[in-house]
Amino acid sequence: MKIRVYYEDTDMGGVVYHSNYLNFCERARSELFFAKGASPIYEGGHFVVRHLEADFKKSARLGDLLEVTVELLDIKAATLVMRQGVYKEGELLFEMTLRLAYLLLDGSIGRLDAEKRERLRSFLEQ
Repeated sequence: MKIRVYYEDTDMGGVVYHSNYLNFCERARSELFFAKGASPIYEGGHFVVRHLEADFKKSARLGDLLEVTVELLDIKAATLVMRQGVYKEGELLFEMTLRLAYLLLDGSIGRLDAEKRERLRSFLEQ
């Protein structure tokens, strides 16, 4: 997914504020569903970040055109593991690995049976 860096994404010096990389990645994960005519609210539940590890390598700046990638690493009964990267002209600027928990809309932990996991895999694999 392509994202342009706007003034609202940056500090006074025109450098992307660190938390906006997480926002860019969230948009890219949601876009996987939207691009296929679906919603990230999946089978009566949604995914919330349970754990993430981030590595900030270089800064993006005002006006940069970024590519945000999403790679599905694993799907289990109640979790997804993904890796995401933010690139500028092929150079990696930011990378994170995250574990998402599947919660039902009432806040309880949901379960994804084999059929739901396979359908989900079709949304998340590019």
